[in-house]
Amino acid sequence: MKIFRSTIFHTPQNPFEKSDALVVIEDGGLAIGDGRIVACAGYADVNRRFPEAEQIDWRSGCICPGFIDTHIHFPQTRILGALGHTLLDWLNEVALPEEARLADDSFAKTIAQDFISALAAHGTTTALVFGAHFPNAMGHLFDAATAKKLRIVSGLVLSDALLPQELRQSPEMAYRASKKLIESIRGNQRLKYAVIPRFALSTTEAMLEVCGALRREHPDLPFTTHINENTQEIEEVRRAYPHDADYLAVYERFGLISRRAVLAHNVHATDSEIDRLARSGAWVAHCPCSNAALGSGIFPMRRHIDRGARFALGTDVGAGTGFGMIQEAAQSYLMQRVATEPIILTPAQMLYLATRAGAEALGIEDATGDLSEGKDADFVLLQPPVEAPRRLAALLTLADASWIRQVWAAGQMVHEREN
Repeated sequence: MKIFRSTIFHTPQNPFEKSDALVVIEDGGLAIGDGRIVACAGYADVNRRFPEAEQIDWRSGCICPGFIDTHIHFPQTRILGALGHTLLDWLNEVALPEEARLADDSFAKTIAQDFISALAAHGTTTALVFGAHFPNAMGHLFDAATAKKLRIVSGLVLSDALLPQELRQSPEMAYRASKKLIESIRGNQRLKYAVIPRFALSTTEAMLEVCGALRREHPDLPFTTHINENTQEIEEVRRAYPHDADYLAVYERFGLISRRAVLAHNVHATDSEIDRLARSGAWVAHCPCSNAALGSGIFPMRRHIDRGARFALGTDVGAGTGFGMIQEAAQSYLMQRVATEPIILTPAQMLYLATRAGAEALGIEDATGDLSEGKDADFVLLQPPVEAPRRLAALLTLADASWIRQVWAAGQMVHEREN
């Protein structure tokens, strides 16, 4: 048993719905044992309950939940910073050639380890990860995540059109490989398989039917893909699927849109698409840094809120600008200030989008996303510079990876920054 004494910030409720959702405990005590949070309250009360616990004094810093990234590409770890592109030319010139390199087993293992280490170093304890096109590479990702105790939701990326030949599978091969990978992680509480077609442009109807079959056979599996990221992409989808009303309708036709779906971007969505997402219970992964870096546009957050569609944050490495979920929260604030229909995000909402919202999107809010008693002990110890303000708004605006001193996942320290 350990008690961490520090200022504590977390959002056990949704601050878009409740004005008092943010919990701030100035002199807080976070007690952990057996990988879970045993108590989170004022330090005096927690210490009184567990007087024999090991004491860790962190009054010079603060504690927040582990960050949850709802959209990130593990094969793209090494291509960050390729500026000057839009989506489709970036895919062809930068991303896809790099992803093809993961056919090399040794390279894939190295990238998987680097990726998981980078997540931990940036305080991300849970991530919905766009995987690789190669089953062996997926095995390395799952192995690296297990060794580090991170919670990873991921799966083989399925494509049988448009992409270079080495990144394609036949629908039959994709189905068999996916079934084998699903079985390989069964019973691992920190891993979950996801059904992941790359996007409508790179999948034929036969491949989307495979995705639908996997979801019918395993209805608990999450589904994730891309949607409405770029205007040129949307026009290409319209030509490829002329009988579907819009981009979302392609996925709906194969039974892929439900409460278990997380769709990345949705920058250029129609009102009808947002309404249908809201009715289905599906979530959007909002990736503000990537949207800016690729010139895709500004996410219509106000329209999503007004129409009842839910969203969380993703870094979209490597189209984004890094692994930092704090930076994504700050960028989401900045871009919404200059949106056509602006919204001023509160610090509580920014923290929620980087933590609890991601847990809700993945259906794991009973296990993680905030620091309530009984949750997994996934949390971050932040150490601001001495001169930095200790307000949540300042932390979310100023913090970067250098402020992340320790990261704990399932009650074990998985990263510690050297002094």
